[in-house]
Amino acid sequence: MITNATITNADPQQIWKKCHWLFFINIQGLILSLRRFERSLAANNLSQARVELETATDLMLASGSAMELAGCLSHQEYEHQVRPTMAPPHVTTPDFSGLMSWEHAALIEIWKKLRPTFANLPDSFSAQHQQFVSAYFSLSNAHRAVCQKFGGDQMGSLRCDHITAVQVLDKFTKNRWKLIDPKRKTAPGCPFR
Repeated sequence: MITNATITNADPQQIWKKCHWLFFINIQGLILSLRRFERSLAANNLSQARVELETATDLMLASGSAMELAGCLSHQEYEHQVRPTMAPPHVTTPDFSGLMSWEHAALIEIWKKLRPTFANLPDSFSAQHQQFVSAYFSLSNAHRAVCQKFGGDQMGSLRCDHITAVQVLDKFTKNRWKLIDPKRKTAPGCPFR
């Protein structure tokens, strides 16, 4: 269990890494759950599909929480101890980014595949789908808040320096929203908070 004392006494680099590991583990579970959701719907097993969509929602919320925990560092700790480790010479690939991870690619692939499904869900799934989309906004808002806290509203990201990192995240949020809520039934915001 992570406590304030644990965070206060922990190495900022370890906090950043471990919270991102938690983030990616939850995203991996989200991918599996969405694949099971798709199979359950195809088999007309609506009760199992509902369980999978609810599980996907929980995993998305957990990913957002992991992102929030990653942001518990001070601006100084991030700038001096964390950010330098994500750039050369510590990183040798120009593709260092969560965008380049297999998890990101797999998640976007399943969302693209499910877009028609999300557009035509049975009415009995409206509440679960709305919670799922709201959980996405919660995750997106958590990512944006961490980015903004560490200067992402004033400078570019590690991969894109011609516009601010927050602007990039806002663009991604709009694009992902189109995939998971094609009819735009759920407004940005989070009913869980």
